[in-house]
Order: sequence, then structure tokens, then C-alpha cells
Amino acid sequence: MKGIYFISDAHLGSRALKHTRQQERRLCRFLDDIKDRAQAIYMLGDMFDFWFEYYNVVPKGYTRFLGKVSELTDMGVEVHFFTGNHDIWCMDYLYKECGVILHSAPLTLELADKVFYLAHGDGMGDPSWKFRMLRGVFHNKFCQSAFRLIHPDLGVELGMRWAKHSREKHEPYLNNGIGGDPSYLGEDKEHLVLYAKEYLKEHPGINYFIFGHRHIELDLMLTKDTHVMILGDWVSQCTYAVWDGERMFLENYIEGES
Repeated sequence: MKGIYFISDAHLGSRALKHTRQQERRLCRFLDDIKDRAQAIYMLGDMFDFWFEYYNVVPKGYTRFLGKVSELTDMGVEVHFFTGNHDIWCMDYLYKECGVILHSAPLTLELADKVFYLAHGDGMGDPSWKFRMLRGVFHNKFCQSAFRLIHPDLGVELGMRWAKHSREKHEPYLNNGIGGDPSYLGEDKEHLVLYAKEYLKEHPGINYFIFGHRHIELDLMLTKDTHVMILGDWVSQCTYAVWDGERMFLENYIEGES
């Protein structure tokens, strides 16, 4: 069978990153490299650093990425796009124009004889009340409608500035090593691992939990039949996972290599 690919957290268009055009081109070259051997590609959130759809306006840019995604779907490759905490505000543009299958909630699916639980991962097991409150505001339909009343030039500018601040706060190498998200916290403290353990108690048939969000690479065996995988990112790591019909692999994309 052809492979099933999983990627997340490209944060395309981030003003906090240098060489964003080069980053987008690298991602497109990866998608081009796998297009003939991919059955489906699951993009597990935060592919854009900020995305908000007005009824007749979307943020400018991303033409290479959107064109490549459209090429893939035209070829018959399934592209599943999950909303993350930076691109919550997807409506129907990516579905109608690019042919993606849009997901705004976690997805459980069966591939071959294995069961996969897929999600971006934001808010899962995270005890931060500030993050939960902010997430609630961003997901609120009234707040989304109110934001849509702001002129796109101002609304997108505000969103891009907020996203830049967030990226600088969460990536220590952008701020002289100060701050940033912690590296792997360990099995007993990592929020997504704790979430998976609790979920597994009520849903013991899950074989693979696959998350984005945390910008770390992780392949942790919870039981002899269950793994938790966190996909890293396409900001600095260029990492992805692939299911070949029998096994899952975490890989780093190196241009010129298969």
C-alpha cells in the first residue's frame, strides 16, 4: 500500500521567523517528493501561523503551499487538514478551493488493523487556566463573528502580530535562548502523554495517539500495543511520521534523500 503521512506545525507566514519563503519552499518540495507514494497526508494543525477567513477574503500569501496541496488533491491524494490553535478560523475556503478534508475536532480512524487517534493537541491535558480561557474565546462563535466585523487589513494585522508574539515566546532560539516551551517533560508530566493515558482507560483499542502542538519529537510506548507520537515541527526540525501499512516511523526530511 502507499504510505500515510503525518505532519504539523509549519507556522507558515510567521513574522517571527527569517526566510519564511524558503521554509514554504522546503515544505512544498517535501510534498512534491512524497506525492507519488502517498495515499493520504494528515496535517495536524498550525500549518499557518495565523489564518482567519472572512466571508470573501482570506490572508494573502501561501501560494506555493496552497498550489501544492491543490495539486495533491487533484491527483487523488487525500489531504486532511486539522485546525490548530493558530489556524482555528478555517471555514470552507481550503475545502472548496484546495480540496482538503477539514477537521476541527479529534479524529479516530482505522488503518489496516490499527486504530489511530489524531488531534492537534492544544488544550489536551493542559492545566493552564489562561490557555483554556483564551482557547474558549478563540473558539466562541460570537467572538469569531465580532472579529469578522473588523476590516481585514486591520484584523489580519492584529492576528499576525499576536502570532508573532506567541512564536517568539514559545521558541527560545528566537529570543537569545530566553523562555520558550520546555523540552520533553517526562512521561509523568507531559500533558499529551497524560491525556493519552486517561483516554486509553475508556478507549483501550487505540494503537497510536498522534499529536502536534508541542514542537518536540516523541515516540513513546504506553503499552505493548499503544504508542504516543508527537510530530515535532516544520519550523526548525522538518519532521514527519509515516505509516507503511505495518509500522509507524518518525523521520526528518533531508532534501535530496528519500
